[in-house]
Formats: sequence, structure tokens, C-alpha cells
Amino acid sequence: PSPPCLAQTAPDPVSLNVGGEVYTTTLDTLTRCRDSMLGAMFTGQIPVLKDNRGNVFIDRDGKVFRYILNYLRSSSLDLPDGFSELPLLRREADFYQIRPLLEEIRHYETSVPLSLRGGPLGAMIMVNVDCKVRVLHFNLRHGPENYELRTCSVQAFTVDLFCTWRAFLTLLCERFSYRTSQGLTSPHPCNPRQNRLKLEWVPRPDELPQDQYDKQRYRGLTISNPEVSQSGFVEELLKVSLAEGFKVDLVTPDPAEILNCTALRLIKC
Repeated sequence: PSPPCLAQTAPDPVSLNVGGEVYTTTLDTLTRCRDSMLGAMFTGQIPVLKDNRGNVFIDRDGKVFRYILNYLRSSSLDLPDGFSELPLLRREADFYQIRPLLEEIRHYETSVPLSLRGGPLGAMIMVNVDCKVRVLHFNLRHGPENYELRTCSVQAFTVDLFCTWRAFLTLLCERFSYRTSQGLTSPHPCNPRQNRLKLEWVPRPDELPQDQYDKQRYRGLTISNPEVSQSGFVEELLKVSLAEGFKVDLVTPDPAEILNCTALRLIKC
């Protein structure tokens, strides 16, 4: 049988438990966008779950839902100064399929300068960059029983990044991709609760055949396709962080060679 229509079985007001946060609103607000997931849920087109107190339960982020609910109430995207969870809000709006809100978010992203979008003053980024040169020996096949021993050097990069502003790590991960034999994958913070991101990659030198590169299970790091070296990573990091209002506070070992630094500290002013 079809699920009951909440518009007929539940009187106003309606209480929702979204990820542990309880909200109270009206059916008219929840069904403002009829073609959204909320519209379908609260017109009986798809079934709903309820918690042990009778609240409609939605297993999504509860804190950003307030902005979604306020948009449905007023048809206006109202975000506080310093709002730092825009990627999360965009993802939640996409989950609920509220298309007008997604358009508002896209407009907000293009119209508001990055440096004004959020992040606490005094936020800090600490970066340690390490490069190890490894000598790799491999056989190059010329025929069924004709092999030639080859040697080449590869650079193995490791970046350990800590940022007190967690949303910045998400933003940074969106700018980079790992290139593997299976395709492109996005990096993720190794420990989100500790605000840490660790990146490890090995650019493929021209003299190393692709099959030998894949055999070593190496992966490259890319920015919109081209692979990057240490200086390429630091340059992109600076581009993103400076646009967000960070300033360089410390460069080791030589401030004049910032793109080849081994340690970097930035502070949001």
C-alpha cells in the first residue's frame, strides 16, 4: 500500500529530527518546493521514518538544516558573516534536491569574495613538506627474451598539513586529485577530528614506463589535470589560502625560495 500522506495525517506544526537537531515548522513550508525530496516526503510520495518521540527523522546534517529551512520559509539565502560550511550546505541542498536553493548557493559563491566567506580570524595553517629521492631499477623488455636493465630516480613527496579551520581542508581537497591506474580520486583528511591532511605522491618521470610506474603502485597529484611537483603544490596552496585571507607568517628554510620550502605557516588575518 502507498504510504500515508502526511498532509492528511499530521496536523501543523510538524516536528523534524534532522541528525539529532529538532525543528518545528509547517507542512506549507516543507512542501514549498514540491519537486524536492522534502516535498515528496511530506506529500506522501515517499515513506518517512519517525523517532521514538514521533518526530519525522532524517539522517542528515542537523546544524546546516536551519539554513535550508529558513530558505523554504523566506525564499532567501541568509548566511551569517564568517559562514565556513558552504560546501556542506551545497551538498545538503543537493541531497534534498531544492533546485532554487542550489542556484542561490551558486550565485553566492560567485558574487561574494572568497576572503569574506568565512573562517575564524587567527586560523592557522602549518605545512611540512618532505621529498625523498628513490632509485628504481626495472627491466625494459625489447623482445620475448630480450631485456635491458634500466635505472631511474623518482621523487616521493609527502605533505603533512594541519589547519585549525576544518572547512579549509575540505576546500583544499576539492582542488587536488590523485591520478592512479584506476583513474582520478579525491584526497580526504586522514583524521578530520584532528584537522589533518596528509598527501603522498610520486610524479612519473618520462624515462619510467607507465606499466613500471603502475607496478610500484605510485600515484600522481594533479590540479585540473596537469601533475604537480613540490613547487606546484605549494603554489596552489598559497593561491587558495591567500584568497581566503591567510597571510604567510613563517617560511623554512629560505623565505626567498617559498615554493621549495620544507615548512610553512600561514595565519588568517
